[in-house]
Amino acid sequence: MALVTSLMRAVSRISLVCVTLASQAALSTPSFAQTAPAGGEWRAEQDRRLKALDAYISRKPVAYRWFADFPFGLTDGAPFIILKLLPKLAPEEWGSADNFLDVAGLFIDERDPTYPIARGFGWTGLARADPNGAVDYAALSCGACHIGRVRLDDGSLRYLDGGVNAQFNLVQYRVRVKNTLEKITAGAATPEEKTERATRAILTALDKAHAQDKNYFYKNYSFAGRRFDAAYETRQIELFMQDAAAIVDKFLKRSGLEYASLLDLVDKNYKGFEDEMTKGFGGMADATGVSTAMAYAAAEAAGQNPDPKTSLPPTPGITDFMAVWEQEKRLARWSEDHTQLVDGGGQWNGNIPIPIFRNLAAELTLGLGRDTDIRIAAFSEDLLRDLPAPVYPFPVDLALAKKGAALFEENCAACHRPHNGKVYDLGVDLGRARVVSDSIAKNARDSFTRICPPARVVEMPPSGERIAPCAKFEGVSLENRADVSMADPATHQGYNALPLGGVWAQAPYLHNGSVPTLYHLLVPRERPAVFIKSRLDYDKKLVGFSWEPAQALSREGYRFDTTSFPALSNKGHDKDAVEDGKTLKLDWSDDVAGAMAIVEYLKTR
Repeated sequence: MALVTSLMRAVSRISLVCVTLASQAALSTPSFAQTAPAGGEWRAEQDRRLKALDAYISRKPVAYRWFADFPFGLTDGAPFIILKLLPKLAPEEWGSADNFLDVAGLFIDERDPTYPIARGFGWTGLARADPNGAVDYAALSCGACHIGRVRLDDGSLRYLDGGVNAQFNLVQYRVRVKNTLEKITAGAATPEEKTERATRAILTALDKAHAQDKNYFYKNYSFAGRRFDAAYETRQIELFMQDAAAIVDKFLKRSGLEYASLLDLVDKNYKGFEDEMTKGFGGMADATGVSTAMAYAAAEAAGQNPDPKTSLPPTPGITDFMAVWEQEKRLARWSEDHTQLVDGGGQWNGNIPIPIFRNLAAELTLGLGRDTDIRIAAFSEDLLRDLPAPVYPFPVDLALAKKGAALFEENCAACHRPHNGKVYDLGVDLGRARVVSDSIAKNARDSFTRICPPARVVEMPPSGERIAPCAKFEGVSLENRADVSMADPATHQGYNALPLGGVWAQAPYLHNGSVPTLYHLLVPRERPAVFIKSRLDYDKKLVGFSWEPAQALSREGYRFDTTSFPALSNKGHDKDAVEDGKTLKLDWSDDVAGAMAIVEYLKTR
């Protein structure tokens, strides 16, 4: 099954190279000791935390690579050969010669430059028992959304493993696939003719690409004892050509469903905002909507006449991707009688409290169903539980940060503490918190237990260890406990106050990314209605990625208007709150100096 016995050695070698370049975090915040000059002290703290991340990932190299690169599907997705031919079929739709997927915000990871496609896509040959036994299918990996970047002062990029790819736009990818397929099937009058025209165009492009370069598709990539060389590529082409028409037909239908599902979701929940939603937003998604809409579109295509009111989310749920490091600090706990989960949870409103199901929910967004590879969810659970948050890579005024630490403890720490399972309504748009209806929750529980029942056992590479990833949570059996896989929606109509490790790298802020910097979060009267989102440059003063519309857009970013649709509103977390009888200051507009001290402290989290 999976990878050969040399995997650990090979992956360790790759990962050590990766973390040397990518290291950026540690396990705790600085102590603010006064034994060295402030600048030197912070540099020492940065170095300590960089080394801590190196050490952590080097202990979990296999889990890291499955998180970063392995596809969600076992035998389904986009045929890898077709995926790599997209820029040959419609060059006007796709990006640069080096990376055609940059138009969708996916990037070539400089830490593994021989990888044959942008980070965020993997292919089934990486994990299949017999490398040559089947056609390779490509699908997204966790790294598509959860490996981010920040540009340093010298122009280099630091990678944020477990962070947010603020540029990834799933909608753009799907729309451009749709446009490509429409181009190569233009004029076809029937589904059969579409398949015939698409197959002919794809085989023509395949012959030309492979004639020019025998390593066009896999770039002679080697990984963990597997060589994706010219011989492997030739075998993949043979397998593809043996059943090309059927493979192409399946891809046409799947791509059609993906686009139809987008239109179904937009039509129900984004009236008046259709153009924007069908262009997509980098770093954002309506994840619940995407996954439920795929099932809805499939039911429609099968003639089942599903009801959009019960099958699709009741409210718009577009949100920023979340950072996924330090999951242990969000971990729920069992009540004393083991009847319910308390004191924690994952996503924005904590409605999926058990990590394995939370990871599965992310995978199921692609609509792969039973084909979903649950080993990825299991590896991710192991990797992310204690993955350190990234260390702030720029200078810090530690004297000012010390003042901010006291203000944070007095006004913020009571809510932003580990294992706080309470949800809050602080005046932000509650659409995302209400996106799961009772019927959607039931369907999700059914899916979780169907795909990963307590009795299901999988073999984990490279050791061959057999585990039952959904049998227990924190030592308590999940047999006949589907109810705890997703919480009662009525109890989660608000948002968690998450721990703030690496908060500097999670900009922009609020669940919908509507506030560009930490300063603007604390001083709401200065929040801009419009700003530039998804830049990699950094605002070191106000703490957030560069956001000012006046700045040139030559590098990256897009215009984000918080007034354009209610779900994007930047209101909320802007009035003082009461917690356990104590008033907590949230609006620092009358104390900008205090706000700046807290901002300085949050750089160190």
